[in-house]
This record gives sequence, structure tokens and C-alpha cells, in this order.
Amino acid sequence: MQNDQQRDERLWKLAKERVAFKWSFASYIFVNTFLVGVWFFTTGPSHYFWPIWPILGWGLGVGLHYARAYYGNDVFSAENEYESLKKKNNL
Repeated sequence: MQNDQQRDERLWKLAKERVAFKWSFASYIFVNTFLVGVWFFTTGPSHYFWPIWPILGWGLGVGLHYARAYYGNDVFSAENEYESLKKKNNL
């Protein structure tokens, strides 16, 4: 029973993290589309594309949020690395 409860708690936390990512991504798209629109209608496409800076900066954060939500801490997990080495060496 304890193991099932821990598993459900872990899945609930993962589900909340993924929903938070989706909201973050939606606001990223909305705000940056608005910024590109402001740039386009105020200076036009022949001028410096200043919205690139918030797009890149915020995009880095959104990318890291995606990695945490969908890959978690497993990327740098010693346990996963051990299992990978074990498979590689047929142990």
C-alpha cells in the first residue's frame, strides 16, 4: 500500500509539472506573438528585429521547463547510468 501511495504521489507531482509547462508554453507563445506584432506594426520588417531577445531568453527557460517536466531528474541519474552500463556490458 505504501509503495502505491508513493507512486501515485510521484505521478500527481509529474502531472502538475506537465500542466504547468503547458501553461508556461502557451503564455510564451501568446506574449511573443504580441511582441512580434508590436514590432511589425510600429517599425516594420525593414528594422531591427528586437523581439528576438525575449524570444531567445524566455525560450531557454521554457526549454528547461520542458526538460524537467518530461524527462525529470532522470537525465543526470546515477541509477539510470548504472542500468545503461549494465545493459551495454550484458551484465
